[in-house]
This record gives sequence, structure tokens and C-alpha cells, in this order.
Amino acid sequence: MKTSKFLVSLAVVGLLATSSYANIGENTLSVPSPKVQSLINKYKLTSVDFNYVNTIIAKGTRSTAKAILIDARPEAKYKKSTIPSSINIPDTKFEEYVSLLKDTPKDKELIVYCGGYKCAKSPKVAGMLIKKGFTNVKVYPAGEPEWIKKSYKEVDSIVLKSAYENNSALIVDARPYKKFLQETVPGAISIPDTKLDKLVGRFPFNKEEKIIVFCGGFKCVKSHIVAKKLISLGYKNVSVYAAGLPAWKKENLPTTAQNKKTLVKKESKKLEFSKNGLKLGVDEGSVDGEWLKKLILENKVPSFIQIVDVTAADEFKGGHLKGAMNIEAANFKAEEFYKKLPKNKTIVFNCTAGGRSIEAWAKLKDAKIDVSEIFYFDANIDCIANECKIEVNEPLD
Repeated sequence: MKTSKFLVSLAVVGLLATSSYANIGENTLSVPSPKVQSLINKYKLTSVDFNYVNTIIAKGTRSTAKAILIDARPEAKYKKSTIPSSINIPDTKFEEYVSLLKDTPKDKELIVYCGGYKCAKSPKVAGMLIKKGFTNVKVYPAGEPEWIKKSYKEVDSIVLKSAYENNSALIVDARPYKKFLQETVPGAISIPDTKLDKLVGRFPFNKEEKIIVFCGGFKCVKSHIVAKKLISLGYKNVSVYAAGLPAWKKENLPTTAQNKKTLVKKESKKLEFSKNGLKLGVDEGSVDGEWLKKLILENKVPSFIQIVDVTAADEFKGGHLKGAMNIEAANFKAEEFYKKLPKNKTIVFNCTAGGRSIEAWAKLKDAKIDVSEIFYFDANIDCIANECKIEVNEPLD
């Protein structure tokens, strides 16, 4: 009888233990589950941690990340919350989505992750990538759950759209104020990354408040700069809408420009060209975007024009307009920046989305430096080497 009771007790303990393990939340695990670890071992994968991934994503954009991050979860999960700079290759639709890597060198570092230590999707996708010939594939087993506890996340249009419609988040436009006035997401507030320290008091007192930051698209670092600052200040629910205003507009979602009244302006005579022959844009300090775009694409930029890319060196190295030189404007005070510019040339600043080129020009103008032959190119520019796609932005005025 005692033996029977003892066996029953053991059975109950065993059931409780099994039940407890089955109910262990993802957040309580600190190592991969046996199933996940077996797949990691099978494919001889290197596992990386949060600090490694945080270093790898650099400034947060796809163009600045030192490796390609791959979210192996379903698309719906990816759109709701992902690690900045990630692309989506779901394990169940691998053959359909792996084409995103068609131009990627086989030795490029790839880091695959999914829903945490119990999620087997990341080692599965990693194994598939190895079979496709990729030789530098790693996994981040802690995945998205750990990441969003420690840093900011990237979200899709559906998340920003919901926040806009339900007034459920503080929406922040990190672009220059002039760009904000031109057009933005309704309800957004303007906190340019360059004015962050001055305007930080405008953020909510409640550190749990949901905040979504955006700027000029996937290559724009401004939203990531603001998001990282907010995380450093203790905010817990920070997201970046990395696709930015360009994607929002392409999806025909509401903008403030659609609500503006048409104002009748007095016509005034305005010069068409600068003294040296550059065609002037509508806005003060701007070059006529379509004019310059045509010259660039036809390799006919006049010799009197020097294009100066004001982005960071790593961005410039990844691709830039042919003939451009690189001076990261944000690193210098106005006078120092001006001294680095070529003399006896008409200068045109460019960046990836127009914002930083406007700021570079405004920095010189505000310092009372002669900008009569210094201009900015307001355009979205996406380059691989010297092969560039150029989309001219609408005038601010």
C-alpha cells in the first residue's frame, strides 16, 4: 500500500514538473530549449547575444548595419515589432522570401532570430540559408522578446496607422522643422534630432507612454537617433517607423498637406539661375531638383558644380552620387564646415532624404556665411556604388 502511494506521489510530481516546464514563459528562459539547441548544434551555428546585435545594427538603418538581420517569424509578427534594420524571411515561406538576398554575397554575415529561446524558426531558416550557400550565418536565440525589453523596435505602417486613428501613441517627426511644416503625419509633433537636447522636455513624463518616431525613409538615421536617446532616458515603449513619410504617402495614408488650404500668393519676379549658372529651386537655398537629377543621370553635371554628400563616411562608402565628395556636416561647426568646402565652386549638398542637406545649408546661413553659391538638393537618394535612384521631393513652400 505504501509503495502504491509512493508511486502515485512520484507520478503527481512528474506531472507537475512537466506541466511547469510546459507553462514556462519565454521570458523566464535564459538558454535555448533542447529542441532549439539541437538545431543549433545540427547546423553548427554560432549564437550571438543582445550586445553583439546592438553593435552590429550600428545606426539602426539597413544601409549602416554591419550584418543583415533576418526575422524568421510570420510577416504579421514582423510588421508589428522587429529589430531595427531587419528583413523578413519566414520559415514557412522561405523560398518566396529568400529572393531578398539574391544580390547578397555568400560570405555576408547574416543573423537570424525569431520569438525567443523556445522558437525553432531561426535555426531552421539559418539551416536553409546554409543550404543555399551562405557561409556566415549566426543566430540570436533570445530574439525579439529580449530585444524589445532592452531597446527600441521597428514597426510597419499598420502600427503607425493604428496609433494615428486611435490616438494611442505620441507620434514624433524627427526631420527638420521646415520639412515638418511642408507635410507630416496628422497629429505628429516636431522634434528634429538636431534639436533634441533643447526639446527633450516635450516628451511625456510617463516613461511607459508609447512613442513612435519617423523621418525620411529607410536610409534616414534621424528617427533612430531620437529613439536611442529616448531609450537612454528610460522610456520603455519606443518604436521607429523606419519606412517613414515616403512609404506613408505611397500607401495613400493621410498627411497634413492634404488638409492645407490653397493660398493665393502674390507673384514676384524671381531669378531662375544663380550667378554661376545653377538652376534655382522654388525654396530658398534649393537647387531645381528635376534639373539636377536629369544632369546627374545623364552624367552631365557642369564642372562648376561640386556635389558634397553630408552623410557619415560609412553611408557615403556604401553608395553615393558620382563625383560627390564627402564631408559629414554634423561633425563640424559652421565656420569649420565652410573651410572644408571647395572654393570657386557652386556647392550642392545632398544626403539620403533631403533633411541633412537642408540642415547643412541652414547651418551656414544662420552663421551669416555667404551662401549665394551654396545650395541643397532635396531628394530621396538611394545608391549602390554610383548607381543611384533619385526621387525629388516636392518644394517646401
